[in-house]
Amino acid sequence: MKWIELESIEELDSIVHSGSYTVIFKHSTRCPVSSMAKRQFEFEGDLIPEKTPIYLLDLIKHRSISNEIAERWNIRHESPQVLLVKGNQCIYSESHNDIEAAKVSIKIPS
Repeated sequence: MKWIELESIEELDSIVHSGSYTVIFKHSTRCPVSSMAKRQFEFEGDLIPEKTPIYLLDLIKHRSISNEIAERWNIRHESPQVLLVKGNQCIYSESHNDIEAAKVSIKIPS
């Protein structure tokens, strides 16, 4: 699995405008639960279709981007959190110990 670092609002804009299914994983580098969820997601990462971009958002460095995500997709900020978005629609959102790549992958049409 290849992470793409999400580091700007411009990148967020390009995700919205792409209209493609995109995964965003919001991760706090200071939280052991977040580290565990990220490790588990990476372990199952091959379940996500290869063509699907998978972004990693470091919440400590980029909290403003997380706030923008919450506003754009009308979701509550949580950490860790995984989102599956397509354009301006959030298809799926889960947080904490409920994060599973398998749950995300079944929402992406083949």
